[in-house]
Amino acid sequence: MRAFTGERAARRGPMLVGGALLLLLAAPLYLGSYWTSTLILVFFYAYTGQCWNILGGYAGQVSLGHAAFLGIGAYTSTALFMFAGLTPWLGMLAGGVLAALLGLCIGFVSFRFHIRGAYFILITLAFAEIFHLLALHLESLGGAQGLFVPFTGASWAKMQFKGNTNYYYVALALLVVITLVARALERSKLGLYLVAIREDEDASRALGVNTMRCKLAATAISAFFTALAGAFYSNYFFYIHPDEVLDVELSVDILLRPIVGGAGTLFGPIVGSFILTPLAELSRAYFSKEGLIGTHLIIYGLLLIAVVLFFPRGVAPYLARLVAGKRTS
Repeated sequence: MRAFTGERAARRGPMLVGGALLLLLAAPLYLGSYWTSTLILVFFYAYTGQCWNILGGYAGQVSLGHAAFLGIGAYTSTALFMFAGLTPWLGMLAGGVLAALLGLCIGFVSFRFHIRGAYFILITLAFAEIFHLLALHLESLGGAQGLFVPFTGASWAKMQFKGNTNYYYVALALLVVITLVARALERSKLGLYLVAIREDEDASRALGVNTMRCKLAATAISAFFTALAGAFYSNYFFYIHPDEVLDVELSVDILLRPIVGGAGTLFGPIVGSFILTPLAELSRAYFSKEGLIGTHLIIYGLLLIAVVLFFPRGVAPYLARLVAGKRTS
């Protein structure tokens, strides 16, 4: 009986994921512009949260500097498009390589001197703030005015579209790709090493794991894919500003999704984004209309407190146990 139940639960998970993906593929046909835009933001934060999850969740290296990687991707792809005419699809890869190199630099400085915990958080925050200030004062990057991406006509080659539908599918495709990358990482030897490092780095090193190399690999992968989101951001909003793509508030928004959903789990960032992003958008719109500006932040904070108190490991593990038909503790 237990074996039968286990097999049924094992089939139920992929079926639910497949059904959810089919619903999301069909959603723009039935949803209006507002809800399509909201889902684009859900996918965006789920994607960036999954990128953070590779370093902060699986490897246990909590970063407050992922806005720097996203900003590098946004500015690189935009600059290459505006000044060299390079398609954003290639510009996003160039930004990803630059972000990965920055991640390796940050990682080498940190891991070479065994910086971890709160000190690693501070050093990632410091690097992000350095790039924030540089972008604010460099006129070649638009300075405090930011950069406006010129609209040259709807084109897949230029990642510019009229309406939200095509952006919706690009964002969904990015989310599927990073989820598959995270799944492959989970099943790889590197993924096992990262989890071991997260649980006890000293013991992992004693058992022969090259902890520095593994953490550098996680940092580079996380930074590379985060930069791709920056390229999407610039082409979706047609505008980038240091206070939007390089601010610490964005780094906090990125890490909140996997923490609420379940850091170190495959679907944690996705679940967290589906909880937090619509709540943030709906409450901001409603309370701003009522003249109660800032009230949505109170609701946001109360939700975070509730999740920490009742779901300390995140919401996704709880949902996984429900899908498997097990009792939750």
